[in-house]
Amino acid sequence: MNFADRLKQLPSASHLAALQLQDADGQVLATIENKPGQTGSLVVYAALAALYGGSITPAAAGLGLEWYAEHVADARAFPGKHPNIDRLLAWAEGSESYRAVSIAA
Repeated sequence: MNFADRLKQLPSASHLAALQLQDADGQVLATIENKPGQTGSLVVYAALAALYGGSITPAAAGLGLEWYAEHVADARAFPGKHPNIDRLLAWAEGSESYRAVSIAA
């Protein structure tokens, strides 16, 4: 399934202004905002957090890569072009979990 079709199956994130990704110490590593160019990633990360108890675990990261579908190959070919996918690529290979904190719209 391609990314656009997958997004149609995931819950809406219209109730969110952003999602903060935090490490174990509460340090904000990234913020994904509900704005053009990031809304798809917000939907993916919010759905993953909902499935994995509010965290992005290595397993959640792996599932997220499946959901990003065709964009993963482009991210691998051009590191830095897709930072939200790059993050999942790294996290899927690790052992840490990262907290996802929702910021209401």
